[in-house]
Amino acid sequence: SQLLGSLRQENGVSPGGGACKMRWQLSEQLRCLELQGELRRELLQELAEFMRRRAEVELEYSRGLEKLAERFSSRGGRLGSSREHQSFRKEPSLLSPLHCWAVLLQHTRQQSRESAALSEVLAGPLAQRLSHIAEDVGRLVKKSRDLEQQLQDELLEVVSELQTAKKTYQAYHMESVNAEAKLREAERQEEKRAGRSVPTTTAAATEAGPLRKSSLKKGGRLVEKRQAKFMEHKLKCTKARNEYLLSLASVNAAVSNYYLHDVLDLMDCCDTGFHLALGQVLRSYTAAESRTQASQVQGLGSLEEAVEALDPPGDKAKVLEVHATIFCPPLRFDYHPHDGDEVAEIRVEMELQDEIVPRAQNIQSRLDRQTIETEEVNKTLKATLQALLEVVASDDGDVLDSFQTSPSTESLKSTSSDPGSRQAGRRRGQQQETETFYLTKLQEYLSGRSILAKLQAKHEKLQEALQRGDKEEREMSWTQYTQRKFQKSRHPRPSSQYNQRLFGGDMEKFIQSSGQPVPLVVESCIRFINLNGEDPLVEGCTAHDLDSVAGVLKLYFHPQVYHTA
Repeated sequence: SQLLGSLRQENGVSPGGGACKMRWQLSEQLRCLELQGELRRELLQELAEFMRRRAEVELEYSRGLEKLAERFSSRGGRLGSSREHQSFRKEPSLLSPLHCWAVLLQHTRQQSRESAALSEVLAGPLAQRLSHIAEDVGRLVKKSRDLEQQLQDELLEVVSELQTAKKTYQAYHMESVNAEAKLREAERQEEKRAGRSVPTTTAAATEAGPLRKSSLKKGGRLVEKRQAKFMEHKLKCTKARNEYLLSLASVNAAVSNYYLHDVLDLMDCCDTGFHLALGQVLRSYTAAESRTQASQVQGLGSLEEAVEALDPPGDKAKVLEVHATIFCPPLRFDYHPHDGDEVAEIRVEMELQDEIVPRAQNIQSRLDRQTIETEEVNKTLKATLQALLEVVASDDGDVLDSFQTSPSTESLKSTSSDPGSRQAGRRRGQQQETETFYLTKLQEYLSGRSILAKLQAKHEKLQEALQRGDKEEREMSWTQYTQRKFQKSRHPRPSSQYNQRLFGGDMEKFIQSSGQPVPLVVESCIRFINLNGEDPLVEGCTAHDLDSVAGVLKLYFHPQVYHTA
């Protein structure tokens, strides 16, 4: 609207200035449309070239990934070539780290396939579609330019007609003005002549009468002639003005319609289908990229699941199961007696109790101290292991934080700067110190646990031997108690008044010192045997008891006494 107002103002002030500026604008409009079309074609060509080059990159990347995966899948690698390693490689699910390795290789192959598919899409349909869009844009721009050129020619023709109407109007208006001036001059002359004829005398009028009448008639005819001429030119001027005003209104309407509607429609014509087609191509590109990224995310998810499934205890159990022949404990060392010795256990004789009991107590005290020391070392070992794992995890955590906070090249460079390197060096030094301390404590713990196992084995054996000795002693004590009870059931024997021992001693010396030819206890036993239990000392005894008495005599008395009895 401002442009249209300026055009109107210029049209009103200078006849040729507005038309010249309009022609310049119209030529610049054609040039602008051509530049826009050229820009779109260049953009589409660049996009098509980008798609082809990106396809080459993806294809090369796909081939590189495929070669990488095949290289590590086909060879034995550093994982070993023994039968056990080959079994693990054939069944990677046996060990969780090898399962992660297999998932990583599978993910690499999947990335290779997705990159190859993306390369085909980029180099094929997308690049071809962009070329077709460029052809369509060029064709539409050319046709739109021709149509705009036609509209501009029509507009300029209308403007030219306006200029002609304007010139015609100005010419007729000039003629009308001139005719009016001549008319006014003729009227003034007529008025002058009419004014001079009034004050003349009769005589003079009589003398010059015919001459004045002829001049008055001649002046009247001139005025009438000039009046008729003025009216004619005025009518022509009015018609020319009307045509000029109509043409002016028509031109203004045409210019307004062209600038406010036709130009926009022509621009829309140049843009017909361009944005839609370009959007579809870019959506296809994003869909292909999204499919590739979705596959990559899925593969990374599988790898993440494999990482979460890392199981050190399970892997250790699987290794022990696969290598059962080498990790299976050997047979226990058997006891081999020497030269017919049939004793296969620790014996605690009466003479060895003074040695074995203190030794068992010493082992027990050492076992208690070693248990406490081993538990303390184990606590320190667990705390050190936790600290070591935290140090190991913090190293990778810093890298992940740098990616998450600001995943730019500058931030990654800043992480590898001098302060970051010094911090990483300090962390590595701390990790090595923690590892050294951990291994030292592990050595102490393993050594203490070995000593503890040996002491525990010795302690158990000695405790078993002592328990057996206590059991035998209790059994012997019970036998003695039974014998004492049997003896208490008889009348108490008066204490011996003799210096010689009756049981286990010399019978002749006992007889000489006591003055008894036969000891009283012997006589009682013989009397009991002969009388079958009538002696009050053994009253109530049965035949079994008699055999027992005979056995007692046989055991405790000298064979000579026994036979004499």
